Amino acid sequence: MVRTASALHILVKDKELAQDIIAKLKKGAQFDVLAKKHSTCPSGKKGGSLGEFKKGQMVGPFDKVCFNGELFTPHLVKTKFGWHVVKVLYRS
Repeated sequence: MVRTASALHILVKDKELAQDIIAKLKKGAQFDVLAKKHSTCPSGKKGGSLGEFKKGQMVGPFDKVCFNGELFTPHLVKTKFGWHVVKVLYRS
């Protein structure tokens, strides 16, 4: 059973910006560069890295993507904090 995951994320206020970031990533933009430029989360300074975290540690919709979403694919997630572009690196 999967207990931990590691992910990168970029937190922004509006959906349009999040969708634009995903489009840039699909064209080959570097995740860490976009995180440093756009993310309103303190993790943006670290390229969006959240490190490793346990299942249930993040808010519901975010947690669901991290533990069920496709690896290395940018996902759009809405939470009470705003819009997240999430890239799951691994699960263990």
